[in-house]
Amino acid sequence: MKQSILVVDDERAICIAISRLLKARGYEVDTAQSAESAVEKLEQSVFHLVITDLSMGKMSGMDLLEWVKQHAPETAVIMITAYGSEKTAVEAMKLGASDYVPKPFDNDELELKVARVLETVAEKRENRLLREQVESTYRFENLVGKSPSMQRVFDVIRRVADSDLTVLVRGPSGTGKELVANAIHYNSPRRSKALIKVNCAAFSRELVESELFGHEKGAFTGATATKEGKFEIADGGTLFLDEIGDMALETQAKILRVLQEKELERVGGNRTIKVDVRVIAATNQDLEQKAKEGTFREDLFYRLNVVPILLPSLRDRPGDMPLLIAHFLEKAADRLGRPKKGLSPQAMRALLAHEWKGNVRELEHAIEQAVVLAAGEEIEVEDLPSGMTSDAVVAAAGAGAGDRDEPATFKEAKQRVVEGFERQFIEEALQRHSGNISKAAEEMGMYRQHLQGKLSEYEIDASVYRKKKS
Repeated sequence: MKQSILVVDDERAICIAISRLLKARGYEVDTAQSAESAVEKLEQSVFHLVITDLSMGKMSGMDLLEWVKQHAPETAVIMITAYGSEKTAVEAMKLGASDYVPKPFDNDELELKVARVLETVAEKRENRLLREQVESTYRFENLVGKSPSMQRVFDVIRRVADSDLTVLVRGPSGTGKELVANAIHYNSPRRSKALIKVNCAAFSRELVESELFGHEKGAFTGATATKEGKFEIADGGTLFLDEIGDMALETQAKILRVLQEKELERVGGNRTIKVDVRVIAATNQDLEQKAKEGTFREDLFYRLNVVPILLPSLRDRPGDMPLLIAHFLEKAADRLGRPKKGLSPQAMRALLAHEWKGNVRELEHAIEQAVVLAAGEEIEVEDLPSGMTSDAVVAAAGAGAGDRDEPATFKEAKQRVVEGFERQFIEEALQRHSGNISKAAEEMGMYRQHLQGKLSEYEIDASVYRKKKS
């Protein structure tokens, strides 16, 4: 798309001269002979740049500049100034003009300034589009799950995102802890600042402190220059500390100081640096047990655990499987540039029957592989990772179909498997609570009436479980 320019000058000859010059360079150019006329054009069309004379009629170039900055902030402005009015031009720059050109202007100088300003406009637009794309990608609404446990996670994110409270995200590996950090940050007032991520398990104690707090030149062998740490880089934004349970005790003490005092010192330095950082931590470990064993500071645990978020494993949210599979199928097809395909009933059964020890991450990778390898109109069992293609897995996936006929459609196959998971999930909850419907519903995050409806739908008798426990 051509970049569009509006030239504003009460001298028609200047408008024509600038218009011809810039059109010859490939720009789309329109003209206006008053600031009032320029406003009308700006209200009707989008311009990347306005080149305006400073001295005009009732509404001056300075007035037009103020209007543009208020109503079309992404449009740049270059001022054309008369001889001896450099002071006014500097004032215009302070008010937001990108540059100025004195009369009589040199064509080469004008072309150069226009090109430079429009390049800056394009960069700002690309940055804005990228930021919008990232915000769209990481909205917490895009975390997939309709199970009660995931709905509770979403509710906590909604409530905590606009605060500065420290959050501790817990759950097995691969459950999406980093996605939760993304969702909190990009829905918070800090979204325009950086979200910095550090895997605490990926560094030795010496290196992780350098990564987090920075170091001064000469602090240790190889420290040839002063380096800012992740806390400094994240100033004003959010720092995500993944695998916090693997951090050394000495480093834990320094983290605690930053959380309490909002200040730090670089490795090898003695200057106190103030930082304003929100911390989100994550772990798959039992921090309470580690605190009892003396390998994790209890005071740091309480500092981190202000708002706890517990992510369930995939086996604990079976009802989300079809939703997750559909989401990853579409996501993988878009990312990899492949046609969108469905799953054969056999492939769907294999996915639902598999024990996903790697949780959601493992499921996503399995579907990515299938999307790449599938040659037919549907994804077949053979397109899935090798561990899922054995006869045993496929047979297990078909178990429970019993004497029923083979499902005629993908939708029917999916519905049967989901019903099987729901039935098992409900029966296990009733067994744990001796047939107490209210307690089972509370554990599952359901309303009692909803659970009663499910019991009726699946013809489950809760009193059976009371007798078993008696």
